[in-house]
Amino acid sequence: MGPLANHLRVDYVAAMGHVFEFNDAREYENWLQSPSRRYAQELESRLMMDMLKPMPGETLLDIGCGTGASLQPFLDFGLQVTGIDPSPYMLDIAIENVKNRVDFYRGFAEDLPFDDNSFNYATLITSLEFVEEPRQSLEEACRVAKDKVFIGVLNRYALKGFQRRVRGMFTPTIFNRARFFSVWEIKQMLAALLNKAPMSWRTVCQLPVTGGGLLSRMERSTLVQRCPFGTFAGIVVSLVPRFRIRPLTLRYKAGQAGPLPGLPMSPYRNAGSSQSES
Repeated sequence: MGPLANHLRVDYVAAMGHVFEFNDAREYENWLQSPSRRYAQELESRLMMDMLKPMPGETLLDIGCGTGASLQPFLDFGLQVTGIDPSPYMLDIAIENVKNRVDFYRGFAEDLPFDDNSFNYATLITSLEFVEEPRQSLEEACRVAKDKVFIGVLNRYALKGFQRRVRGMFTPTIFNRARFFSVWEIKQMLAALLNKAPMSWRTVCQLPVTGGGLLSRMERSTLVQRCPFGTFAGIVVSLVPRFRIRPLTLRYKAGQAGPLPGLPMSPYRNAGSSQSES
C-alpha cells in the first residue's frame, strides 16, 4: 500500500467526471515535468499569485489538486493548503512531491466535504476540464471559500488548444477526456451563480518562448495578458457577502415624542424635561 494510506483523509462519494487511473496519473506527471512545461508553469504560478493576492497564513483549498504541481507556490508563500482530488494515484504522487505539508482529501469537486466559508481561497487549476458538472463544481468552490476563487483553465481558443484536439484525433492522450473552456464561458457560469460579483481575467503563454529575453518580458506584461488567446487563462472572482435587508416600517403620529421602539431615551432629553418641570 502506498503513502496515501498514511496521509489521506478519505471521503467516499459516487464517482463523478473522469478519475485518473495509474497510467493517466503517471502520464500527467511526466507532462508536467517536461522541460517545455516548466517555463509555462512558472508563468501560470505567477499569474495565480498576482490575481489572488493572498496573505501569509491564510487558508486555501486546491480542488482537483492532482499531483500537487500547483501547490508549491502557495506553500512557499506561507499559506495553509488543503488539496482534494478523486484519484488516489494522483494523490499518492502529490504526497511524494510535497510530503506532509498539505492536508489531502479524496473527493469530488461537485460535492466538497467542507463547511461553508471554510477557506479564504479556493482554486481549480486545470481541473474544471475533467469534472462532470462544471457549474456545480464552481458553485461548491464559491460555497467553501469566503474571499476569492481562482479558476485556471487550458484556453479553448488558444492555438495550443487546437493542436491538442487535433493530436487527440490520431493519438490517445489524457486530454481526449477533457472539456475545454473559454474565458467568456467561465465568466458566464460565474455570473449566473454570483450575479454582480467582481471578476477579472488574464491569460499567459501567448508567445512561443521558453526562457528570458524580450519576449519573456512581454509575456509578463499586464497589457499582453489581456489578450484572450493565451494557452492558460486565469479568472478570479471576489466573493462579496450578500444580505437580504427588509426595512422596518414605523407609523408616526403627530405629537408623538417618545423614543423609537427598542432605543433608550436620550439622556439630554431627560435632563431637559427635568429642568422644564422644576
